[in-house]
Amino acid sequence: MIAGGRRRRRKIHRFLGWGCAWLAAGLVLCCLADMVGTVLLRGLESFRWRMLWTPTSGSSGGLENALLGTLLLVAISVAIAAPLGILGGVYTAEFAGRRTARVIRFVAEILSGVPSIVIGYFAYLLLVQACGWGFSALAGGISLTVMMLPYILRSTEASLQQVPLTLREAAWGVGMTRFQTIRYVVVKPAMAGMATGVLLAVAIAMGETAPLLYTAGWSTMNPNLQLTHQPVGYLTYIVYKYIEMPFPDAHALAYSAALVLLMVVLLLNVAVRAVVGHASVLRFGRGRSPRSEDYRRAGGETWQIQRKRRRS
Repeated sequence: MIAGGRRRRRKIHRFLGWGCAWLAAGLVLCCLADMVGTVLLRGLESFRWRMLWTPTSGSSGGLENALLGTLLLVAISVAIAAPLGILGGVYTAEFAGRRTARVIRFVAEILSGVPSIVIGYFAYLLLVQACGWGFSALAGGISLTVMMLPYILRSTEASLQQVPLTLREAAWGVGMTRFQTIRYVVVKPAMAGMATGVLLAVAIAMGETAPLLYTAGWSTMNPNLQLTHQPVGYLTYIVYKYIEMPFPDAHALAYSAALVLLMVVLLLNVAVRAVVGHASVLRFGRGRSPRSEDYRRAGGETWQIQRKRRRS
């Protein structure tokens, strides 16, 4: 009787738990579908291909200057944030002591929780005014770099920590140094997670408006090679500002900019996954992965010892 009552309670708890999980997932998917559907429907209605090579003019025109400015800002931020974040993640996961790693994680979590408008205002005081750069692409790119760094660092660290210790032990067993082990053995299986972290940071940077209002300004001119004292346009400004204007052309431009942003983020996801998958096929062969049986055999005797321990 007691065992039967426990089974019924477990079934009820399991049913309630899975029901709440499916309900939460359904709510999230419904909200996401509504948002994406609205952007697609309104964006496809208003989008015209000539917008891609027509600069913005007043409350109408095109998106050429904003698209080029967005790409320039993201390129600057990725060029700075990706090396720093990846190297910081490698140091935290492989070299830092327990106390140092804890401090780095704490700082990264604090930095990721800082409101973007605070980062933009700090960059405005430091770069635009104190350094005298004015509204410029470089000031906007550095402000986005500060936002991207914690995501790249933590994703790199998490990806490296998921690599089995047996692979490191096998590399050390054949005489590899610590740097060689990280370069040739540890980084390869973690490459997909590291690329995903960079992609997430890029998507976050492309969707930001507040820090760029204080640092990049706004311009209807196409960007040039002058990185300072020259404001640039960006897509999120059009989405943020033009949707509030009482003109149909401005609303159409805002929805078109939102559609372009959505498509660019989607293409980035597809491209990164394709590149990571192609690199995995070239290294391990089709149908294989870093966790396949052939790859496990690279661990040699260490892997066999671990398997015997698990069986026993």
